[in-house]
Amino acid sequence: MKSIVLTGLLSVFIMTACKKDDQIAEKSLEQQKIEFQMRQLEIEKQKLAIEKEKMAYEAQKKADSVAEVQKAQVAAANAKPQVIRETHTVYRDRPSSSSSSSSNAGSTASNGTTSQTTAKKKGMSEAAKGTIIGAVGGAALGAIVNKKSPGGGAAIGGIIGGATGYTLGRAQDRKSGRVQPK
Repeated sequence: MKSIVLTGLLSVFIMTACKKDDQIAEKSLEQQKIEFQMRQLEIEKQKLAIEKEKMAYEAQKKADSVAEVQKAQVAAANAKPQVIRETHTVYRDRPSSSSSSSSNAGSTASNGTTSQTTAKKKGMSEAAKGTIIGAVGGAALGAIVNKKSPGGGAAIGGIIGGATGYTLGRAQDRKSGRVQPK
């Protein structure tokens, strides 16, 4: 009988201890959830603070740039413009203007022709160089490729190479300003 009572007391004691552990576990789980939510709120507050600082920085940056522009405008308005007091124009191909008034009429007639002429560019144009290089290279390639009729291959290759070289050279002349663009 003593053993039955003792076993019953022991089982009651263990059951109450288990219930307390369950309650403690439930409380700690709830506390962890609350702590997690608190940390999430803190993180969100920090994000908002960063955004506010970023917006303040952008506003200050914009205000500083506006102030710099206004400062530059004020400085430009206060700066005195430079006055050119004397100009001296030199014409290369024109006779001097110190001649008498009777020859002055003759110089004005020749003046119209000198202003219309433009300086000629010296040397071979890129179009001409491209044509020569393309024709020679095309002829050589055509003769090598067409083994049955090397003369015909050279002629066709020379024509195609010359046309391609001219096209590429003409484009380079346009870029360099030797030929007016289309």
